[in-house]
Amino acid sequence: MDSLNLADTFVTFLALIGPQKVLLSFGRLARTLDDHSVRMVAAATAGTAAIIGVLCALTAPWVVKFFHIGAPELNLAAGLLFIIYSIGLVLGIHFDNERPHKAPAATAPGDDEEDDADPSHPLTSGFRSMLLPFVVSPIAIAADLEESISAGGWGGRWTVAGAFALVALVDMLFTWIFAPLLRRMHDSVLEVLSRLLGTLLAAVGVGVFLEGLTELGVVLHGR
Repeated sequence: MDSLNLADTFVTFLALIGPQKVLLSFGRLARTLDDHSVRMVAAATAGTAAIIGVLCALTAPWVVKFFHIGAPELNLAAGLLFIIYSIGLVLGIHFDNERPHKAPAATAPGDDEEDDADPSHPLTSGFRSMLLPFVVSPIAIAADLEESISAGGWGGRWTVAGAFALVALVDMLFTWIFAPLLRRMHDSVLEVLSRLLGTLLAAVGVGVFLEGLTELGVVLHGR
């Protein structure tokens, strides 16, 4: 980055991991959890995401040096993971629907076997469901590391860390505000929106992947 400031960095992270990217995931949780549980999961995941983002921003130079990676590798890996996750959204496949606390016999015929949370363990199951879309979003972490590497100093890295934490806080506040509305949305509406979002996120993942190829020196016509 040629010029790093809190506002620009905040907008960058807001586009990558803002409320428009996580509210639908919280909406799936709201199908089985009450408003208090959804807000509790939002607070826990936002706090954890902020901590991870701050740590990645402050330690980025040493992390990439230790793993011998750079911006191209980060973009390729993040783009690939995001494409896989987005395809899952489009096809209605949830990679985090494992329920270690629920016995097989507890699922009656006709029950939705793809619920994203267990009401008897709301925080644990809800936190697990939000790991990939929010807590450790591949594109957000990759952008966090890349922005921090480009910052070139402790002041810049603290700016990146602060912007990331602010976006996590915004996501939590939006979830708290819209939790009652999310609970009232019909399952079919959530599924339609989820598949639409998955298509758009797949395009974002492809763009990040192509950006990684470009940084490696691969000539792409039209880019």
